[in-house]
Amino acid sequence: MPLLFRFRLIAALAVAACLAGTPVRATAQGMPSPFVQEVLIKSILVTLSDAVAYDNFTVLHAKISKPFREQFPPEKLRAVFKDLIDKRAVFDAIVAKPIVPDGDAKIDENGVLRLKGRFETTPKQVKYQLGFIPSDGLWKLSAVTIDIE
Repeated sequence: MPLLFRFRLIAALAVAACLAGTPVRATAQGMPSPFVQEVLIKSILVTLSDAVAYDNFTVLHAKISKPFREQFPPEKLRAVFKDLIDKRAVFDAIVAKPIVPDGDAKIDENGVLRLKGRFETTPKQVKYQLGFIPSDGLWKLSAVTIDIE
């Protein structure tokens, strides 16, 4: 049976909207281009890979949305991804691989950009589900699920 690492960093969107001070509208930034989507996906996953490899979550913390920075300080991020650290999971090879989307990118009714897909990496595939919200004028991470199997 292949090893499965599943990690979730998901908070209620209602809490995020309250912490942000205003509701996030789907039209706030519009749908980013496929190129921008790829940059968002790869940059956040490589940042996570680096955080795991160096056991330092300060840069990842700086890249997540304001509501989640407040809810998840670097120490709490470390605890969420502790199993990845313990397994020394490194998945930065994704930068050289094309994204294989699992469905179309969408901005949901809460203004969250939803991106889901995988990378055909060996020996294990990297699968992701990411959520981004407008924060500090940019799309920033608000939810992550990563499977390495």
